[in-house]
Amino acid sequence: MSENYAPLLGDDYTPDRIRVIIPVGGKATRLLPLTAETSKACLRLLNRPLVEFSLLSLANQGIRHFIFGVKGYTNYRDLYDYFESGYGFSARYNIKPRIHIKYQPNVDDLGSADSARINMDYYEVKTPTFAVQGDNIFDINVKDLIRFHRDKGAMMTIVLREVDNVEGLGIADIDKKSRIRCFVEKPLPKDAPSNLANTGLYVISPEVKKIFKEKGVKDIVEQKHRLDFGYDFIPYMTETGRPVYGYTLKGAWFDVGTPKNYLEAMKKLLHGGFGMLTDFGGRINEKQQIWVQGESNDAAKRRQEIVRKIKKGKIEIEGAVLIGRHCEIDDGVKIVNSCVDNFTRIGKGTVIENSAVMDRATIGEHSEIRDSIIGRHTTVQSSLRKPTKVCDVSVVADDVTVEEGSILVGSKIYPHQHVRGEFRNQTLITS
Repeated sequence: MSENYAPLLGDDYTPDRIRVIIPVGGKATRLLPLTAETSKACLRLLNRPLVEFSLLSLANQGIRHFIFGVKGYTNYRDLYDYFESGYGFSARYNIKPRIHIKYQPNVDDLGSADSARINMDYYEVKTPTFAVQGDNIFDINVKDLIRFHRDKGAMMTIVLREVDNVEGLGIADIDKKSRIRCFVEKPLPKDAPSNLANTGLYVISPEVKKIFKEKGVKDIVEQKHRLDFGYDFIPYMTETGRPVYGYTLKGAWFDVGTPKNYLEAMKKLLHGGFGMLTDFGGRINEKQQIWVQGESNDAAKRRQEIVRKIKKGKIEIEGAVLIGRHCEIDDGVKIVNSCVDNFTRIGKGTVIENSAVMDRATIGEHSEIRDSIIGRHTTVQSSLRKPTKVCDVSVVADDVTVEEGSILVGSKIYPHQHVRGEFRNQTLITS
């Protein structure tokens, strides 16, 4: 352990004492229109809220205390209504002792670092804090990360990942001892000091609470009306000589912050890319990565019907596919590397490829859904005479009706609309 490390009274690095803060305050503009009325943390991915992957990974490693750093009505409503204090989540995954979920006090923050400041102060956090992002999925050994942080005597440890493309990411330059020399948020590729990208995962020592109160930090808030980890707080920490270290992640990490990234993550997760969750329930046999969910008596009837059709070749499946509960799928449907959420109806002759169809959607017969996302309670009308096509990372948000014969190519449709016609690389927003 570094001689510079000075633990506070009561400091304890065991997982059950670690506090996890998940700042969920942004508007998730990169994921629009999916997040127009839904918190990005609760966006459906493989039949569950996106943030559930992070909670499950950490809870399975012994972490029991979580704080959602919520700001804004939508974020608070979606997270609190689904997770409440953590009882339901713990029961669903049989986590004992159960997890405890708290929420940011009724104070608006000015960014991810400000959210950490508010919650560490309000909940009187005296042990290390692990800050994670609501739109990331990661496979990390928490004990190894905490051991690294402790042994380095770090005030803050940033989890880094080697990337091929640095565009749009925070980039760190580290020395031979893994100490961060400089950090640049979203540099131009030619100006990037390395290829080590910030994953948005941070370990923060409780001493950082004192740094939040320094004049330099207060000046940043006053001048920029913001206190973000990447843009503001990490550069301040490194520029003032604080021990900030970079821990290089070896496991999987997915930034699900754009529709394209969402679909890529979905496909990789279906193919076993997340070690903590490789079985989604209802796998039909050991040879194929096909899951058809449905445990209750009512859901089991639909499940058995779908499985029977798959085995007889009436429903064609390629790659890895997850089908949720209470779905109705007609003959002649082809599904490739996709997820079909609960209570969805799919008409005959439809092709769904590399796509996500969220719950309670209705997909008309002879539709083509390729490399796209269909939102909740959305209807895609289609017929053999007038087939509808949705492709090229098109995103149709919740409660939309797409008329038969329509063509959507690389387009975005905001919620509660009735659309018809051909749209190429367009965005349709309700007036």
